[in-house]
Amino acid sequence: MKLLVRHQTVYGYPASVGRVAMRLKLMPIDTPGQKVHDWQVSINGEALTNFRPNSYGEMEAVWVRHDSLSEAVIIAEGLVETRETHGIGGLPHCRVDARYFLRDTALTKASDAIRAMVAALPEGDGPLAQLHALSAAISDMVDYRPGVTGADTTAAEAFALGAGVCQDHAQIFLAGARLLGVPARYVSGYLLAGEGDLHETHGWAEALVPGLGWVGFDPSNRVCITERYLRLASGLDADEAAPIRGSVTVAGDISIDADVRIAQAEDGVEERQLQRQQQQSTPTPRS
Repeated sequence: MKLLVRHQTVYGYPASVGRVAMRLKLMPIDTPGQKVHDWQVSINGEALTNFRPNSYGEMEAVWVRHDSLSEAVIIAEGLVETRETHGIGGLPHCRVDARYFLRDTALTKASDAIRAMVAALPEGDGPLAQLHALSAAISDMVDYRPGVTGADTTAAEAFALGAGVCQDHAQIFLAGARLLGVPARYVSGYLLAGEGDLHETHGWAEALVPGLGWVGFDPSNRVCITERYLRLASGLDADEAAPIRGSVTVAGDISIDADVRIAQAEDGVEERQLQRQQQQSTPTPRS
């Protein structure tokens, strides 16, 4: 499957803005499940070319401005071919020892309730079966409900609430997998969730299974990842894996407007023409 993506984020700054610094993880890499045919990232119309591999083997760039700036328009767009691997991402290629992904963070620390859920999982069928059972248990116990959690909500808080979104499901999975002694990491990316053009970013989890390598689990959709998933970046939690993170010296409110367009390239249609059509259909950001 060939996926065309256009991801636009507009940051609006007040007149008193000073230094702006951003860390961007918006450049996908080739994996067993995806091949990048064409991809570019720009800020305010200028191509960002300083992407470099980080310690995870993924691409990362830093953008800094010290002058007056009213807005930053970040656009990531391109064509990626994905294939079905039944969730198996292969063996790790990063320079970080896999045991690093056993570490808890403030967002993924397990509560007593999460520990009880993990203790109740069936035993004896090996780590892969346990991870499938963990994903199913999270889906059963934590409803998908937008608007009840935020970026700072922890796995323990979402589990106690019994509701959340993909970020919460994935971080609860990380907490549970690490309790099982399985290295696990958060993944940010895109999901083509149905037929036609859809507008969605997504988060899921990967766990390191002996003999298989990294396997992607999406408790929100009760599946292992498929060819409809496009992987961007990973980290110990959602904050570290975020496609854009920044800091700014400013007095006043910052506005953020984001829009994602994902389309499947159909057989017999020129991909670049589809991409141009997709770009033209992207709405003008709100002021």
